[in-house]
Amino acid sequence: MITLNEIPVVKAEMLIRKPVEEVFEAFVDPAVTTKFWFTKSSGRLEAGKRVRWDWEMYGVGDDINVEAVEPNERIQIKLSDGTSVEWIFSPRENTGTMVTIVISGFSGSGDDIVNQAIDSMGGYTMVLCGLKALLEHNISLNLVADKAPDANVKY
Repeated sequence: MITLNEIPVVKAEMLIRKPVEEVFEAFVDPAVTTKFWFTKSSGRLEAGKRVRWDWEMYGVGDDINVEAVEPNERIQIKLSDGTSVEWIFSPRENTGTMVTIVISGFSGSGDDIVNQAIDSMGGYTMVLCGLKALLEHNISLNLVADKAPDANVKY
């Protein structure tokens, strides 16, 4: 059993060589997000709204509470397990947008928290890689679906 002095906060970030408006919209508009992350959504991200995200290939989904949406600057959501996710969009002159994703609020035993933090860092990094390929090169890498192809189940 692991004893933690502090609950970890995870950060994943990447430069996306597109304007901040386009990068921000990719996360709030499910018509774009479903091309690199989840397969189905009940709607756009809007502050105070609750949306459903589904990963149909795995037969799982989650209800997301949208806590804040500041156009082209920040998105804050809370997952059903109480984990908070914040996206920060920082425009970079002549190079695009730096996207920083901060995940916090992990719970459970020390072992559980460490596993959740590691999974989150890898998962959100993969999401950023998929977004980068889509927006910069118009390529869908199918990263999320191909992460665990033997776990694929249709519902």
